Amino acid sequence: MSLSQGRPYLAIPGPSVIPDAVLRAMHRASPNIYEGELHELTHSLVPDLKAVAMTAQHLAIYIGNGHAAWEAALANTLSPDDTVLVLATGRFCIGWGEIAAGLGVKVETIDHGVQSSVDLARVEEALTADTAGRIKAVLAVHVDTSTSVKNDIKGLRGAMDRTGHPALLMVDCIASLGCDRFEMDAWGVDVMVAACQKGLMTPAGLSFVWYNDKADAARGRCVTNYWDWRARTDPKMYYQYFHGTAPTHHLYGLRAALDMIKAEGLDHVFARHATLAQVIWAAFDKWSETGPMHLNIANPADRSHAVTSIGIGPGQGDRLRKWCETQCGLTLGVGLGRTPEDAYFRIGHMGHVNAHMIMGVLGTIEAGLTALDIPHGAGALAAAADVVARA
Repeated sequence: MSLSQGRPYLAIPGPSVIPDAVLRAMHRASPNIYEGELHELTHSLVPDLKAVAMTAQHLAIYIGNGHAAWEAALANTLSPDDTVLVLATGRFCIGWGEIAAGLGVKVETIDHGVQSSVDLARVEEALTADTAGRIKAVLAVHVDTSTSVKNDIKGLRGAMDRTGHPALLMVDCIASLGCDRFEMDAWGVDVMVAACQKGLMTPAGLSFVWYNDKADAARGRCVTNYWDWRARTDPKMYYQYFHGTAPTHHLYGLRAALDMIKAEGLDHVFARHATLAQVIWAAFDKWSETGPMHLNIANPADRSHAVTSIGIGPGQGDRLRKWCETQCGLTLGVGLGRTPEDAYFRIGHMGHVNAHMIMGVLGTIEAGLTALDIPHGAGALAAAADVVARA
């Protein structure tokens, strides 16, 4: 018997749950794009987006997804035949490197596999060996959405500084912005990219690049008129923010989302995500005591507070996801970048989530494990509830 009637719950790692306040803000007629309210609203977004990124640096907004931000960051700073160093900890930094290769940039990769964070010693060794300064940028992800690993970006800057290497540090914060603490300026990041559909709780369609003066001075030959971040950062006319017609309804939705973050307080946003992640981990620690289930990232310090990747044994991940969706209305994320034999699935717990939503996810998973006779340990929901009770 299916019990999936009612409001479905999308627990994938982006697009995330859209708050009702964001939906209401977007549910309106098209505004005047030439003057008035929309212009003031757009101007108001810039300082608040900088605040979420913890930076006083420059910001450019693009109509596009995270891949658009990847290309914008690369196009503005690199030239064909430049070299970038990709620090792969899953599918997404590899993807960023593929965008670079498409621009004619040479890509060198340090592959850390799919269950480990960046090895800072290996990075330091590679940069020390680059005595000719071939490497123009180091590309890293703060949180890789495919593996749920969280990398030590502050430590990465320290490793780069110890070598004295002049490469730019570029960081993908698409999965982590507004979820895991990230401090662009304090951590010495030169270029940071993100998008609106995860921690910023807005339907996919906007992406952002924050960059400092060092990155702007790099000024590679890959840049084109559309991707140029300078006009978007300091527009003389309103349309230059977006190199054309504004994404009007996304802007209204983003304004509402940023208002929610400001009202909650950024420190509380980070603390809430950290606690809800611990609720999930507590349940999986118990389930993992019996059977094949395990968290992809073993060390809690290396785990994201926005997404969790779980292995569950050959054939079982797809079975569990299908049961949860068809029987209960819960959509879990696929094991991105893995083969079917790896049997991974992912839980997105980013943005507009609270304790009862997460407890509902865990309760549904427990029901699915029981219904499908997938071996698992006992006491998971009690362990999760205990974390909530002690929060």
